[in-house]
Amino acid sequence: MADPFHLANRIDALLPQTQCEQCGYHGCRPYAEAIARGEAEINQCPPGGATGIAKLAMLLDRPALPLNPANGVEKPRMLARVIEDECIGCTKCIQACPVDAIVGAAKLMHTVLADDCTGCELCVPACPVDCIVLEPMPVELIDQPHADAARERFRQREARLAREAAEHEAELAARKAAVAPTVSANPVLAALARARAKQDKSP
Repeated sequence: MADPFHLANRIDALLPQTQCEQCGYHGCRPYAEAIARGEAEINQCPPGGATGIAKLAMLLDRPALPLNPANGVEKPRMLARVIEDECIGCTKCIQACPVDAIVGAAKLMHTVLADDCTGCELCVPACPVDCIVLEPMPVELIDQPHADAARERFRQREARLAREAAEHEAELAARKAAVAPTVSANPVLAALARARAKQDKSP
């Protein structure tokens, strides 16, 4: 029996690395791991389409299946572009982009780095003013080096988000620890804290 980790690596290498989540998983790697564990079918990736399914079928020695319509339809890969005059600088598209291909700052115009965009389209529904349009992806961007670079950017973003979440939790814990001695030393504050705790526990 193949080692699930190494099998997931081989499966992941065949996926398009759009990180679009149409497969039902949070990115290509989680989908690859689910396939390796036998928890997902090989026909859940619309960007990979029939060609991608055929590659997975050959790797896993399984029959090729038609793309599951519940996951979407196969279509040409697209690139996102921000209509700059209409952008309000809300940063929602930046937060939605799985590969950090959108740059900008709050209340400032954003722009898509075309060479880094995977065409996942996750930024489109995130935009509250509909200022993101999709355009055909140049053929030269649909290749293995582009997919490999997208995989690495996804990994880096996931690591950064995990680090920021851990730092936030540590900061909250430090604040709580700093407040605790003051609360315990003051009977009024202690009573208020107990009352808040009861309210939090009540349905």
